Amino acid sequence: MGEIVFVTHNKGKIASAQKVLKDVNVKIFEYDLDEPRSDDIKLISKAKVEEAYDLVKKPCISLDSGFWIDELNGFPRAFVNFALETIGIEGILKLMEGKENRDCKFTECLSYYDGKELHQFMGEHKGKLSKEILGNDTKEKWSDLWYIFIPSGYEKTLAQMTKEERDNRTRYESVDSFRVFAKWYAENCKK
Repeated sequence: MGEIVFVTHNKGKIASAQKVLKDVNVKIFEYDLDEPRSDDIKLISKAKVEEAYDLVKKPCISLDSGFWIDELNGFPRAFVNFALETIGIEGILKLMEGKENRDCKFTECLSYYDGKELHQFMGEHKGKLSKEILGNDTKEKWSDLWYIFIPSGYEKTLAQMTKEERDNRTRYESVDSFRVFAKWYAENCKK
């Protein structure tokens, strides 16, 4: 089986890839890829995986995520890092003060590029925003949004859950792009 390189600097994404893609020969190359200014996570993921391929000259995967808050017309969308760097999760909670509709979702696009063909795999995780910052730091955390995101069907933020609870939770209204990719790869690329 060939090697796939995951180019990222996000420790939480690395931990998720190593957990879910354990049957795939994934090598980690820690590097901070350029992120185009766009509201389209598919376009961002495509640009990142093509840059990753140019760096390592081997089949690569790249993952980009967005966070949509219904009450805020989808804000911050694909601009999660910008929102977290400027207003932070405290600012997001401030924007949501007095709002009843706390529905939100993470979306993700995993792109696989072998130098010739691009394949993209979408994921989505629905939930609600907590009214306060809750939970503990963990090396599996992708983002500070884990402190305020309560997955559908649960009463705890991702940061409040134990590793076992996160690993064993039933995925209500949830599709994990790593899992979708792993299934496709096993069916199409393993030799």
